[in-house]
Amino acid sequence: MLLPQERECWLALAALPGIGARRFHALLKRFGTAQAAWLANEQEWDGVGGLTSKGWRKTLAARKPELITRLQERLALGDLYAVTLRDEIYPELLRHIPDPPPVLYVKGTLQPEDRDAIAIVGTRKASPYGEKVCREIANGLGRYGRTVISGLARGIDGVAHRGALAAGGRTIAVLASGVDKIYPPEHQGLALQIVAQGALVSEYPPGTPAEAGRFPARNRIISGLAQGVIVVEAAEKSGALITADQALEQGREVFAVPGPVTVRHSLGCHRLIQQGAKLVVSIEDILTEVPGSLAVAGQAPTMALSAQETRVLSKLHWEPKNTGELVQATGLPGAELAVVLTLLEMKGLIRQLPGGRFASA
Repeated sequence: MLLPQERECWLALAALPGIGARRFHALLKRFGTAQAAWLANEQEWDGVGGLTSKGWRKTLAARKPELITRLQERLALGDLYAVTLRDEIYPELLRHIPDPPPVLYVKGTLQPEDRDAIAIVGTRKASPYGEKVCREIANGLGRYGRTVISGLARGIDGVAHRGALAAGGRTIAVLASGVDKIYPPEHQGLALQIVAQGALVSEYPPGTPAEAGRFPARNRIISGLAQGVIVVEAAEKSGALITADQALEQGREVFAVPGPVTVRHSLGCHRLIQQGAKLVVSIEDILTEVPGSLAVAGQAPTMALSAQETRVLSKLHWEPKNTGELVQATGLPGAELAVVLTLLEMKGLIRQLPGGRFASA
């Protein structure tokens, strides 16, 4: 934990223009503390992070006591809070990535179970197929108690958040703006739902607008908070693939959902699969690769599913199945399967469709 004065300087130093995570850590290495860096004269900054004192001029010009005051006044409103790399509640997975964010601003709550998070990313122009697959995956992860991480963007991101929320699960949105500056604006309502059932997170201080250059840096936090990253629909050059590359560099699992070979937004996923990403055809493909709890969201431990219920539920993903297909997929006898399906339907975890088919709820 940081002492109050050091904490104030830590937040203010990270908020200065021109200081990203890498330069912040370079300053700490040179000066030992954020307070020492804040108080050092211009010449002492010369050479830090590969910049001359002239290169630091814009940053140093913003180094004023008013910045500390503004941040403290904003935090005093109580609708958001700051978590530093030295705080115990800082996400443990993120702590160990290269150049971790020195400060996270949070609106909502961070919970210990978020260590079992899975990220879902993809195109902003999702097809009906992509939205359906994404919704089912996010919903399944939510039901199994996995926090879903995404970026609150249009398309796949928004669908991922909504899918987790619909299952009663937790979801975290990582922003390329301050947590009080929702982008895109039409996701204001979604952001409020996320705060109630998870958190908005950003390394940028309150009031920071979304800008194109901030999204790639944001993506490393999406993957850094998760044990694995699922890509649902991505063109060959897209932000989703940047996130996948960062996930690989961070030692995370990468999954990709296949799509029609004639569709441009399937090409990125197919390239990932060719390069060794795990092909996803069911929620089970993810749960078997990434360790973590299999608790059902919203249920007490005493309400945990039986082994047969878990097996059947894992086979019901975005394509409904009839009882014959489920017998083949699960290996359960027809009579036993019928009982399990009835129990799962009573618990609200699956739904029966016309034609004797079943799908996840």
